[in-house]
Amino acid sequence: MVFEKVREIICDQLDVAEDDVTMESNIADDLGADSLDIVDLVMSLEEEFDAEFPDEDIESIKTVGDVVKFIEDRI
Repeated sequence: MVFEKVREIICDQLDVAEDDVTMESNIADDLGADSLDIVDLVMSLEEEFDAEFPDEDIESIKTVGDVVKFIEDRI
């Protein structure tokens, strides 16, 4: 369920097709997110999952799977 919601948010924010978003997708390289996109994405994810992403953790998140694991570990 977390993956589906994360994928939905990513598709909306980055204007990419659902089929392009997999657990292995690199948010910047594969999905074309720039630094501003990532900030907006993090804010949306924090609001949706009521979780805070510390700056040091954001830097280590590279793939959609990293995002899902981060959220699952906190909820």
